[in-house]
Amino acid sequence: MKTNTQSQEKNLDSQQGASVNAATDGQPVLLTPDQIVEQLRVLRTQMPATNPLTDEERKLAARQARLGGSPAAIQKSIDVIGTADELSAAVGTPAPEAQSLMVEMGDWSKVEGELKEFLKGVSDANLTRRTRLSLIASKAYGIAKLVARDNAKVRTHVSEIRNLRKLARRKKAAKPETPQTTPQTPASTPETPAAGQDTSAQKKQ
Repeated sequence: MKTNTQSQEKNLDSQQGASVNAATDGQPVLLTPDQIVEQLRVLRTQMPATNPLTDEERKLAARQARLGGSPAAIQKSIDVIGTADELSAAVGTPAPEAQSLMVEMGDWSKVEGELKEFLKGVSDANLTRRTRLSLIASKAYGIAKLVARDNAKVRTHVSEIRNLRKLARRKKAAKPETPQTTPQTPASTPETPAAGQDTSAQKKQ
């Protein structure tokens, strides 16, 4: 495991060196997807280890994160901890430790923002590629259906494409939708006779 990490770090260093040389020449180096994945994996080994949260833990953490209020309110709450020893003892966290955590959160928020922008750019670029491919495939299928009338070889491909498209539609239709909760109807209660309506008891009277 250590050997693999060292090898990855060497590759990263060599790639970074190439990038620096290219940047000096005014020609930025564009990395391949495989090179980017490799660098990201090396970067993850250099970051503090974190345990991923489950969905339920993430929801709970998000609710608890709102308890302190705005960042300004949180900062004021940290400041008040240092004003009295009994406050620090009751909270269980000294003001300097809480302040250090506040600074750390701010620093990692910058990292989080950069990663979100990075992921957004990658996702948008890949969506553009997928859109272009879909348009090309749709155009090719439409033209191939016309050519297939007089070309048996093309007709075989058209048939395979048609089956694959039908299969994709069936899979999409078979995906379970989010169940919608319907309001429960209250338990039926005995109907009261309408005003002016004679009941059997009234008739006996």
